[in-house]
Amino acid sequence: MSKRRSSKGTSASKKKGKLSKAERLRLQKEEEDQRLREEEEARLRAEQEEAEQHEKERLEKEERERLEAKELEHREEQLAELGLLLEDKYTVAEKWKSELRARSKWERYMKCDGSPDPIASHEINTFISLWKEDQNKDIQAILDKSNIVLNLIQELEFLLLDTPSHDLSENEIIQYKETILELQTVLYNKYNEGTEHLLKQASALANIDTGNMETIIKDENVTLYIWANLNKNPRFKGYDFTENIGFELPKPLAISNIAIRILHTCYDHLSQQSSTFSLRVKKEEEETKFIISKLEESSGEELKPLEEAHNSGMVNIPTPDGEAQERRKSGMKSSSAIREVNIIHEGQEQPWNESENKTEIQPEDISVLLQSLEQEEDFDIDVVDLRQFTPLGGVYYFDVLKLPPQRKQLKEWSILQLLEGGLQTYSYPPETVQTATPRQEKEGESLTFPPVGISFQLHDNVIFFEDPQVARWDPEGKNWRTDYITNKKYNTKDKKLSFRMNSFYTFTLIQNSHINMPYQSWELRPKDVNTVEFIITSAFIEAQLEIKDNQCRLNLPSDEGNNTLSNIVKKWMTPIALKTALKKAGLNLFPAEDSDNYVLINKKNNQAEKAAYEQMALLSPTYSFSWSKWNAESGYEHIVLKVKGQFKEENKDVWLLYMLSDRRAHRLKITESSIIFSDNLPENCEFHSTLYHAIKAYSTDTAMENIMNSNYQFVDCVYQLLTSTKVLTYS
Repeated sequence: MSKRRSSKGTSASKKKGKLSKAERLRLQKEEEDQRLREEEEARLRAEQEEAEQHEKERLEKEERERLEAKELEHREEQLAELGLLLEDKYTVAEKWKSELRARSKWERYMKCDGSPDPIASHEINTFISLWKEDQNKDIQAILDKSNIVLNLIQELEFLLLDTPSHDLSENEIIQYKETILELQTVLYNKYNEGTEHLLKQASALANIDTGNMETIIKDENVTLYIWANLNKNPRFKGYDFTENIGFELPKPLAISNIAIRILHTCYDHLSQQSSTFSLRVKKEEEETKFIISKLEESSGEELKPLEEAHNSGMVNIPTPDGEAQERRKSGMKSSSAIREVNIIHEGQEQPWNESENKTEIQPEDISVLLQSLEQEEDFDIDVVDLRQFTPLGGVYYFDVLKLPPQRKQLKEWSILQLLEGGLQTYSYPPETVQTATPRQEKEGESLTFPPVGISFQLHDNVIFFEDPQVARWDPEGKNWRTDYITNKKYNTKDKKLSFRMNSFYTFTLIQNSHINMPYQSWELRPKDVNTVEFIITSAFIEAQLEIKDNQCRLNLPSDEGNNTLSNIVKKWMTPIALKTALKKAGLNLFPAEDSDNYVLINKKNNQAEKAAYEQMALLSPTYSFSWSKWNAESGYEHIVLKVKGQFKEENKDVWLLYMLSDRRAHRLKITESSIIFSDNLPENCEFHSTLYHAIKAYSTDTAMENIMNSNYQFVDCVYQLLTSTKVLTYS
């Protein structure tokens, strides 16, 4: 009964809730009317917002045009004012440096310390000739004389580096470079003479315990390790010198009449001879010049110069695609995707689109020419590109030598056999034996002549951010190479490196020159009168450069170690000397002209970048400058940086954003924490023709007085470091 009653109740409820057809239509109409009203309201609201936005943009555009017009009215005045300031600082600084070079040249001319003037050809030639004829072969005397020679080489290298190109003629540059090379050659020959003279006394200098000669001779620039095999012990495997360096000798050499020499020089006189050392012309230009030369050969007519033809549109070479650019960034070879080159002969005045007035090279012709160009290039993946890598820690000359005949005592007579030819190398492996390739060594194939081993501890005056790589010198190809070097092991804690080679080679350690690029951030901030701190932070290190007056120095954080780079840390130097010292120590913060081939950079307009560095240095006595993330979003023509200092606003510790181009500068409304980039100005701000005037508009009188009274040598020193590090494009 209860179930029946429940069923009836449910049925009645459904009948009561059921809507008629008319009611349903009425409700649907009400819902439709509501939807239409909401859509109409939304449309009107959108139209109103769009109108308001258009009105806002119109007003902003009008205001921007008004401000730009106002800036144009004051442009000449502001540029003239800045020009006088720059002349007061930089022109005076250049004049001071020119006078300093002239005074140094005169002081060098009047110097009477027995050393020749390296730029006076008659003096340096006489010096070299006399040293060649000098019969004193005592190794210590040679090392003492070598310090004079090294100073002469360093003096010439600094002269080439420090003197502006317009102050040196081409003949002078050639003369100085030839003198450097000749001094280096004579120096190495003297080391060989001293080594030979020392080895002739090996039996007299033999160690009583081992029966062999082991000796170390060193000075501040050179360390000479010599081991002479007098005992001929077949069980001999190797020897460790007391200076944390040792070698492993293959068994065939243990019973041979040989000597091992390890000559470690703190300097590198080999890399400059490499074909990869100097700046190379860009690939695209090389290919175009090659094509033009081929056309001239075939046509017998002289074509327009490359630059003129390219600028006028007569040579049309498309930019390489993204993939080609990426290959270049990774250090690989790349070739341009050239589809068509139209070259116009001299004297033709007809429109360029007339086929009879142009020489066309079809795609298949380009391919043939480029293939020919590739074949002319001797590309080898084992050759070290010295534009991408830097040799560090000096050079190790690792040689196996023939042991000269030793003195024999016969009653009252001392007999020594003299051989012609000087110091002789011992061939290992013998030239008639074909050694295994690196692939065969890696796969464990047996060798008739086993490899030689060497181990040594890295010096603290060089910093490696990754495990060091090893390269050997190829005397025939004049390049550093990475083949035939195996079993490399590096102990990071002890900084000890060991490896094997299939023969005795001169070797060095190399590191990626751009390992600290691009920088993660940077900051330039005033510290005291004519003193600023320039901090560059990379993925591996925070380099603190202090600039005071006309000198600068490196200050490393305390956690970098007590002995790391102790030879240069906190040592005051000129900007050029500091740059040279840091690169030699492995801390390269100075991009080369072609570093953008190996580093993805934030490319900026050259004029805008140069102007930014000039004015940042000018303002550095009072204002701090720093990296901004928006610099990567502002495009090629604009630079964005953070500024903090003595502004008229109450809160002087807040970073403000400024944007500048080669035409104008202004403060930005956005902050570093904003979500999207905008170049809008804050309220009551104006455009200015220079960054200097954009900051001056809100500066205190005290701040501007400090800037005006700053030392010109200090401003120029800051500018040199900014242009050398190129922090605006390499961050």
